[in-house]
Amino acid sequence: MTDIEIARSALKEDISDIAKKLSIPSSNLVCYGNDKAKVRDFYGEKQGKLILVTATSPTPYGEGKTTVSIGLADALGKLEKQVVAVLRQPSMGPVFGMKGGATGGGYSQVVPMDEINLHFTGDFHAITAANNLLSAAIDNHIEKGNALGIDRVVFKRCLDVNDRELRQVKLKGRDDSFVITAASEIMALFCLASSLDDLRFKLGNIVIGYTKEGKFIYARDLNIVGSLVVLLKDAFAPNLVQTLENTPVLIHGGPFANIAHGCNSVVATKLGMSLSDYVITEAGFGADLGAEKFFDIKCRKAEIHPDCVVLVTTLKSLYYNGEGALSFDNLQAHIDNLLLYTNHLVVCLNQYEGDSSADIEKVLEYCSQQGIRFAISTAYRDGGSGALELAKIVIEQVKEESQFQLLYEDSLSIPEKIEKIAKEIYHASEVIYSDKAMEAISLFEQEGFSHLPICVAKTQYSLSDDPKKLGNPRDFSITVRDLCLYNGAGFITVLLGKIMTMPGLPSVPNYEKIDIDEDGNVTGLF
Repeated sequence: MTDIEIARSALKEDISDIAKKLSIPSSNLVCYGNDKAKVRDFYGEKQGKLILVTATSPTPYGEGKTTVSIGLADALGKLEKQVVAVLRQPSMGPVFGMKGGATGGGYSQVVPMDEINLHFTGDFHAITAANNLLSAAIDNHIEKGNALGIDRVVFKRCLDVNDRELRQVKLKGRDDSFVITAASEIMALFCLASSLDDLRFKLGNIVIGYTKEGKFIYARDLNIVGSLVVLLKDAFAPNLVQTLENTPVLIHGGPFANIAHGCNSVVATKLGMSLSDYVITEAGFGADLGAEKFFDIKCRKAEIHPDCVVLVTTLKSLYYNGEGALSFDNLQAHIDNLLLYTNHLVVCLNQYEGDSSADIEKVLEYCSQQGIRFAISTAYRDGGSGALELAKIVIEQVKEESQFQLLYEDSLSIPEKIEKIAKEIYHASEVIYSDKAMEAISLFEQEGFSHLPICVAKTQYSLSDDPKKLGNPRDFSITVRDLCLYNGAGFITVLLGKIMTMPGLPSVPNYEKIDIDEDGNVTGLF
């Protein structure tokens, strides 16, 4: 059966019964039918162990972080542990573009799969609406006299659709561009806000533009922040759903990791940690993007840390990054990087049908030689039963206090932070800055923003800024072409290489396969 057929045949429990597993009172649920709900104004008293799932560098085959995350949560449930998975919501751009659905796969999925991948509870639409209301307000202010003296607008409109034509648009008086909703600053700050009051504060801090004299102009200067909070207040409550095996899952927020910080919301993570003994979360794309930002941005901002990190890889990935030969170079690069942050690391091989047992034994032997715990997951085929080995190792790991440290201190300069990431995580030998980038660095440091963490936007397919450099490239330079101040979110985005903040569609987009059948069921999602 296809993923969507498996999901449709699931025996879902009523969402109120899922809530009871986490001791969430029904009075704190806002139900959307009987299989999804928002959790309002409730926190438990637990201090759950946080397990981060990340991966080696992505390949066209997919590494299965979400599948492993869900399988691990189900496995912990089978071992009678109280557990919740806390994940991002998929963006509709990739759903209709190249990637397809992003709620796991096979017998390791979150349901209702079709709704989560599409409109869900409307959170992305609320974020898009708030973003574009702010854009409309900026241009209205300019049209009605421009009392603030806005000379250059830096805040972008957004849309949750892959539309390359929106990379360049002509507005009255200026050229502009859209970003995809998952790359917008409002999505980023929404996911980093700790409360509605903090959300209000972060929205007000968005830099929308500059005067001719270089003075910063903020969203709060337009007296619009209250309206933005109103649009986002319902979306700000985390969403509760379940796995195929009826394990509770919180899904909230969805920033891209190759452009933004790639993690679900802080409020959902902290809610999960307050409700359960074990919390499984993931960070997008490879560990050089998702995990680095999870550590250096989310953990820094939220004052949390993972008790264990699971590094997912596949034989297909090891061969792909070895350009046809079984190579451990890319795996070793990610192991080395993760050990800079934590001492609790497990490598998980996400097993595909037809994987060679001899190759699997080689991976096991390699990890053993590195002193790294190793497990195999067959959760795609077997659900939670296929991740029991991984779950038992994780349980053992989190019994001991983990050591955790950030890569860099707030006090470093912007170039020092960039070079820390470039040289220690990407393994570059030098960083080259465009004139535009140097101007931005000078301005941001002059205005007192050098304390902010760095969010690198680059290709996900390589540790470098060149998608063709596979494995573990060395002795290369990376080029910083520009920097953007996301003051509302509280970080500085650094654009490397040819990364685009509005993706395009492939030659054969997934929208060609998606439809509804005669019974009204969605088909073609996978």
